[in-house]
Amino acid sequence: MARMAGRRLLAAVPVLAAVTFGVFALAAASPFDPAKAYAGSAALGARQDVLDQLRDNLGADRPFTARWWDWLTSALTGDLGVSASLRQPVAQVIGERVGWSVLLCGIAFALAVTAGTALGVLAARRRGGLFDRAVTSLAYALEAAPPFWLGLLAIWLFALKLDALPAGGLTDTGSDAATPGQIASHVVLPAAVLALSQLPWFVLYVRQGVGDALAEDPVRGARARGLRERTVLLGHALRSGLLPVLTLTGSRIPELITGALLVETVFSWPGIASATVEAATKVDFPLLAALTVLATAAVLAGNLLADLLYGLADPRVGFDG
Repeated sequence: MARMAGRRLLAAVPVLAAVTFGVFALAAASPFDPAKAYAGSAALGARQDVLDQLRDNLGADRPFTARWWDWLTSALTGDLGVSASLRQPVAQVIGERVGWSVLLCGIAFALAVTAGTALGVLAARRRGGLFDRAVTSLAYALEAAPPFWLGLLAIWLFALKLDALPAGGLTDTGSDAATPGQIASHVVLPAAVLALSQLPWFVLYVRQGVGDALAEDPVRGARARGLRERTVLLGHALRSGLLPVLTLTGSRIPELITGALLVETVFSWPGIASATVEAATKVDFPLLAALTVLATAAVLAGNLLADLLYGLADPRVGFDG
């Protein structure tokens, strides 16, 4: 296991370097002018020599390869640069926001896995039945629904119509500090919406895996020995049927990150979504590169975790990947 993790970590280094290079190359090819984006509305009446000087100060006239190399060598020493769009060190921008994104994604992912496993097992117990058809239809409907649409629908129903939950943000209006109670009430809607966007995959995978396991000889033998249906379902079929779900856990990380960005924007959640949008629209090279590295590292870590869990759950697989 340690050797496999070490190989994956070594392979991640060139991947992350290539990803950041691609970010700088795409940003350099974009039609946005970093100087005008930095100046904002003041750029409308600014003289050309002022914009040229600002562009020189930002290093926008230098080749993107030089800017990328300078950023990369500084990042290796812990200096991620300064965000031109937010006027803050990049490390500070990420540090202030990533915790809230991790909280949101963690709660949503736990809800999706728990609810998806329970619904999938119940649906697989009697495939073709009324409950199975209802759950499968709901899963396909949610799979086709964009997260931002689910978020707007949730705000309309629970915040505007029922006035049961806050519509967005982290704290109540007029509050100076975030209390645990306020955070708990404000995270309910965005976490539920993000969980719903991930739920269909776990429901369908668990249903298929457990349903196939129920038809296998070991499970039929357990039933023939007179074991209770609950023991057969949870002790035999569920364990075998959950193996594909472990691989799914890692592959859902990119979708979870993308969905989180949309959900955070809809609910004004103070995560990395606002920083990502700001960096993209204002061609903020250092912040764009750091956020991309963070997202890529999360995807690689998720895939590694899924492979490790699969190897632990099924010793026949081993850790040769």
